[in-house]
Amino acid sequence: MKQQLHIAYLVSHYPHKAFNDDGGLGTSVYNLVERIRKGNHRVSVFVYGQKSTFVIEEENLKIYSIEALNAPFLKFYFHRKYIEKFIKTRIKFDKIDLLEVPDWTGITAFMNFNIPVVVRFHGSDTYFCHLEKRKQKLQNFIFEKLAVRNADAFIAPTEFAGKLSQKLFKIEDRYVQTIHYGLELENFQNPEPDHFENGLILYIGTIIRKKGVLELPGILRLVLKNHPDAKLVLIGSDAFDIATGSTSTWTLIENELGDAKHSVSYPGKIPYQYVQEYIKKAHVCVFPTFAETLGMVTIESMALQKPVVNSNIGWANELIEDGISGFLVHPTDHELYAVRIGEILSSAALAKTVGKAAREKVEADFDITKIVNLNIDFYMDVINNF
Repeated sequence: MKQQLHIAYLVSHYPHKAFNDDGGLGTSVYNLVERIRKGNHRVSVFVYGQKSTFVIEEENLKIYSIEALNAPFLKFYFHRKYIEKFIKTRIKFDKIDLLEVPDWTGITAFMNFNIPVVVRFHGSDTYFCHLEKRKQKLQNFIFEKLAVRNADAFIAPTEFAGKLSQKLFKIEDRYVQTIHYGLELENFQNPEPDHFENGLILYIGTIIRKKGVLELPGILRLVLKNHPDAKLVLIGSDAFDIATGSTSTWTLIENELGDAKHSVSYPGKIPYQYVQEYIKKAHVCVFPTFAETLGMVTIESMALQKPVVNSNIGWANELIEDGISGFLVHPTDHELYAVRIGEILSSAALAKTVGKAAREKVEADFDITKIVNLNIDFYMDVINNF
């Protein structure tokens, strides 16, 4: 019988009603935490950068909200030391066995713990800057490099993300375990996959350049030539555009739509519990992203038996078998992207076949009941070898 563990996670956001937040990293950690605690292991979640400090206690789970520290100077250092002190207190009194942390901006730079620390490569600033071919702030790289150097072990959601992170941080001599994100599949059921809004093309995610959203106007115009009744719906938070300095990427999209503007709607960000309803209504889901480590919403759409036209870059080949469980196209290949969308819109049989294969792919590779055991086994190995 496996020993009972107490695993802790450090995150910047978490999809619990107390925080009113959600998103890829938070959702993937949440799915894992829920399964681990139901397996009679104990879990602590530390959510930093919050408005106030409080604790929520549930069965086998404690969630700590850590208030952001407003230091008058050297905030990057003193905020991290403040978080470190908070976590060390809980490690001592709650007997935490292992701490998992994200790579983004190296939050654990300058922190040291007397238990194993696992960095999960959700997607560092170093990683995304490399994929987007943009200059990175030196400070961010230094912090991430320090955090990686201090870690005892590493996990990546895809082999691509792991190998590239190894190369970027020059840790090729250190082992990175690939463990996909997982879904609680009983929460992703679509009993009527044949019922959808004909011609509805759906994008879900942050409205930001790196997600490929600025490619969508060009793609949509080509789709409309053969499918004039098609509609594009974008759901997600608007974001600053680093290339132009615009405060709204959505405004940039609007400016590119031209005559296609009447075929597009943008309801903004919606609560996570309503996202599934939009996915079920969709005829096809599109994710033309340039930078990702896995893409939670991609596998969520696949789990709901939706045909997906996805980016074909690196990580995506581990999610979708092109032409079988979805389609893989480079975001800048507007013509082929439009062709693939059009093929789905033109054939109910194809949409059904691809959607069914997508669900089977998720069941095989992204079922949280399988994923959780891989994580627990890895944690135990790290603890036993610490």
